[in-house]
Amino acid sequence: MMATVFEKVAIIGIGLIGSSLARVLRGQGLARLLVALDANADHRRQAVELGIVDLATDAMDQAVTGADLVIIAVPMGAYASVAEAMAPHLGKGAIVTDVGSVKLAAIRDIGPLLPEGVHFIPGHPIAGTEHSGPAAGFAELFHGRWCVLTPPPGTDETAIQRVVGLWEAGGSMVEIMDAGHHDRVLAITSHLPHLIAYTIVGTATDLETSLQQEVVKFSASGFRDFTRIAASDPVMWRDIFLNNREAVLDVLQRFNEDLTALQRAIRWGEGDKLQELFSRTRGIRRSIIDANQA
Repeated sequence: MMATVFEKVAIIGIGLIGSSLARVLRGQGLARLLVALDANADHRRQAVELGIVDLATDAMDQAVTGADLVIIAVPMGAYASVAEAMAPHLGKGAIVTDVGSVKLAAIRDIGPLLPEGVHFIPGHPIAGTEHSGPAAGFAELFHGRWCVLTPPPGTDETAIQRVVGLWEAGGSMVEIMDAGHHDRVLAITSHLPHLIAYTIVGTATDLETSLQQEVVKFSASGFRDFTRIAASDPVMWRDIFLNNREAVLDVLQRFNEDLTALQRAIRWGEGDKLQELFSRTRGIRRSIIDANQA
């Protein structure tokens, strides 16, 4: 669909995702005025110097007043305070969206604080890198990646389509999904893998010094991949686990049960069970490649 142009877009938090979206909006000419709000003075300076926004500020009224689109791109622990601060400055008909990884939490923390007549359309681009800050962003970050939108029932359809158009302009494929279902899906596809990566790399850092040095020196591709994941923003991931705790704990329990079964098979030398599991799991990798998500 054709993306519509917004008169004023405010991006709250100009990190990796926020700055990448700013580049999409700027590159596609989708915002007549593009404003970033960030508490970090270096981030504000970089955003202006990079030319990805017209103005960078730490004043919520300056950022949000007159905006017809507000994108919240801060850690989820700050959602409620951001929504509370922006609410008095939002005009009727404005669209508020976010990029967080836990949608029930977004609906819980932002939705009730927004004034009547403001459209709230939670979103989650399933894209990212381990890098952060305005300089880390790039417009192609969303190309060929999914963006999930979880608008509550009764959300204005025109507002939804304007947000869909924005993400499609960035190269994303858009899926509309129930918020609770999204959180369960992401618990297994994203949150659990990050938890495992943090744990494995944490185990390596607790090894005696000589062994730790060898681990770093001879890192095979598997461990390297875990270190890349474990280098992700610690504040963001702290908030994700705390806000999606029920779904994460559920899949973590299943994982623990499967890990115990695998441990037993290794102990008892049950090679046929190991080979059967490894054969089944190869199919998932092939499916991901076929879906162009590798």
